[in-house]
Amino acid sequence: MRVALVTGGSSGIGAATAEALLAAGYRVAVNFASHPEVAQSFTARTGIPAFGWNVADEVACQAGVARVEAALGPVEVLVNNAGITRDAMLHRMSAEQWREVLDVNLGGCFNMCRATIGGMRDRRFGRIVNMGSVNGLSGQAGQTNYAATKAGLIGFTKALALEGASRNITANVVAPGYTDTAMVDAVPPEAMARILATVPAGRLATASEIARGVVFLVADESAFINGITLSINGGKYMA
Repeated sequence: MRVALVTGGSSGIGAATAEALLAAGYRVAVNFASHPEVAQSFTARTGIPAFGWNVADEVACQAGVARVEAALGPVEVLVNNAGITRDAMLHRMSAEQWREVLDVNLGGCFNMCRATIGGMRDRRFGRIVNMGSVNGLSGQAGQTNYAATKAGLIGFTKALALEGASRNITANVVAPGYTDTAMVDAVPPEAMARILATVPAGRLATASEIARGVVFLVADESAFINGITLSINGGKYMA
């Protein structure tokens, strides 16, 4: 039974992904960085263990992966879902808002891949999915920091896919459109109405619809799918 680790996995898309992986037969662990009461509730409800650390901290990531592997076994599937927003128009954005988003969204992906890639190479198997965003493809006003990280994940993933291919390690991106999660709930209603008007499907995605794409990409049988960006956005942005 393969071991899967989902960062930012106690709520939203991460939680749906963890539950979908569990249902597909994986041994699953999730990471969280805040709201331990949410993580405890998630574990109580699902039986999936939750481990707390900040993915922006390289040393914490190494130690966190070691804890997960001691409890469940070697991590063979990694889903880098942890992400934050600190939205502001660029002319008002602080250097702290810029750095914080880059450190978590892009730096966290590096830290987690760096903590697991050695074992995957040794075992000659690995599946990595990095959670992008439609806004990393199309851009979004007020999100130069967030869009930069999500676009950066695509280049990171393509390079990593080339590095791992000969050892049966794949790296792919899932780029969700606007999804019914707490992050999107924070969008003002008038802004959300404008967003939904641009989505041909006319609605938000469900977290489980995004999770379905992740489960597909990490399957053993998906070994020839490598370096792609799977857009799940209801037709909002096609390229």
